[in-house]
Amino acid sequence: MTSPTRKAIAEANRIVVKVGSSSLTTAAGGLDPARLDALVDALATRRADGTQVVLVSSGAIAAGLAPLGIARRPRDLATQQAAASVGQLALAHAYASSFARYSLTVGQVLLTADDVVRRSHYRNAQRTFSKLLALDTVPVVNENDTVATEEIRFGDNDRLAALVAHLVGADALFLLSDVDGLYDGDPRAGKGARRIEEVIGDSDVDGVKAGTQGASGLGTGGMASKLSAARLAASAGIPVLLAAAAQAPQALTSADVGTAFAATGARLSARRFWLGHAAGATGRLWLDDGAVAAVVNRRRSLLGAGITAVDGEFDAGDVVELVDVTGHVVARGVVAFDAAELPALIGRSTHDLPAEQRREVVHADDLVPLRRQQ
Repeated sequence: MTSPTRKAIAEANRIVVKVGSSSLTTAAGGLDPARLDALVDALATRRADGTQVVLVSSGAIAAGLAPLGIARRPRDLATQQAAASVGQLALAHAYASSFARYSLTVGQVLLTADDVVRRSHYRNAQRTFSKLLALDTVPVVNENDTVATEEIRFGDNDRLAALVAHLVGADALFLLSDVDGLYDGDPRAGKGARRIEEVIGDSDVDGVKAGTQGASGLGTGGMASKLSAARLAASAGIPVLLAAAAQAPQALTSADVGTAFAATGARLSARRFWLGHAAGATGRLWLDDGAVAAVVNRRRSLLGAGITAVDGEFDAGDVVELVDVTGHVVARGVVAFDAAELPALIGRSTHDLPAEQRREVVHADDLVPLRRQQ
């Protein structure tokens, strides 16, 4: 019997599909046309059923290696950017040609982390995706590796896909790679690792040891990034299917393969999701136990009386992390004071402050509690 989660994924009206480098390319030959066409075949089939599709595709750097005569993925940023500038053209042309077999138009969307960290950029990206989908186009998304620096990189396209899924209001997220699901151990070790069929809550992944890089060496994420991205999307109300790219026809129709992640949280507004997961934090406020309970459990505003310490340099209007006495991040929000103003407020009741400082440090409307991940 199909689970409610898999049924929701199979019937989703708008989906984001992420495919990894290893599923599209080889170090020796660049793009693999047969595998790319097979993926597009599955996407076009889902598209023909009336589903709106956004594709987040890795592979630009890997696709640029062979034309440049580079044997393996480079470690230095400049060579990665050079490979991406060559490979991005090849990747975009390959997708345009392959989707054209179904009379489908693709639109390339290149993003940097700055495009989701900055609120104005985030809203611009939302409008772009909305218009592309309204025009019956398939957006093909990738990180803009040619200009991204180490400081402004997403780190991997799994996280990018989770952010895009919420940004476009997707009903489901598919993470396709060279692994056919989430296992409780390394399936390549030959020690009876068990594939986890469905993840309903955090307890289902307790003890899972996920690697940080794929077997091919072409990608950057590995299972750890996929698990993190799946939990991020699920916590924001988006069910996720983690499966092998070779299983795309089944994954995108019946969703009866791989590992399914049930939505564990309510769908957040775009602004609250941006606050909680996309915006860059510029400082930290340390809270006592009473303030943590008020902010996390009762969804109250943060007052100066509950703060024990301040870290970082920030201005009023910046996003900061709120941490408990052990250093775990329990919430994020927009701070109403500059960092230099806050030491005078620490531990003091609002009534004891000058009139101009009698306001919340972080207002409840500008604050997003976060679930702690293992």
